[in-house]
Amino acid sequence: MSLLSRLSSTVRSLARNPSVRRGVRDLGRAAVRAASDGRDGRGDSPRGRQDEGSAPSAEESQVLADRRSGAPLHPTYAPHEDDRPDPGEIVWAWVHYEEDLSQGKDRPVLVLAEEDASAGGADGSGSVLVALMLTSRDRTEAGATRTDEHGATWVDIGSGDWDRQGRPSEVRADRLLRLVPGAVRREGARLDRERFDRVVAAVRSVGS
Repeated sequence: MSLLSRLSSTVRSLARNPSVRRGVRDLGRAAVRAASDGRDGRGDSPRGRQDEGSAPSAEESQVLADRRSGAPLHPTYAPHEDDRPDPGEIVWAWVHYEEDLSQGKDRPVLVLAEEDASAGGADGSGSVLVALMLTSRDRTEAGATRTDEHGATWVDIGSGDWDRQGRPSEVRADRLLRLVPGAVRREGARLDRERFDRVVAAVRSVGS
């Protein structure tokens, strides 16, 4: 059998292997997701690029599942210049994808509250932050709140010091993140009370 024939036979065997097929499929999905996120974030990272990939190590942070519905949430507005993330502040943290806790990227988030981990989930311990992800992708009109075709609710909060390019941002109000305080990369800025209250109203409306 010629070398070409042996190679062709090997390729056909690999193509029939379920593990190989799953690997190729996963690579394709990852490529599509990376392209989509590049359009979505448009440089949301504090370093001007997307920091995407596997979750941080266990020593660096603990990745928690999103906050479950049912337990009452008590948002507070209490930003302080104390070098720690407070409700009412926009900070940077690693946010996992909804469908995969092992994959995600760094992005700005608005802190809504701090609560005991057991209040909103079965994982984690001690105090956790409840936060909402931000995006610079234009999903609704200035100052408006809109639910898109996928059921995600977006609140436009305009621009602020959290984005070095001065782009307007929108907050996703229907997905409550739970973050270990130590997982926060850095503080970004504080949101004024009027915009914070508007976001809280949207969160309550979605959860009602």
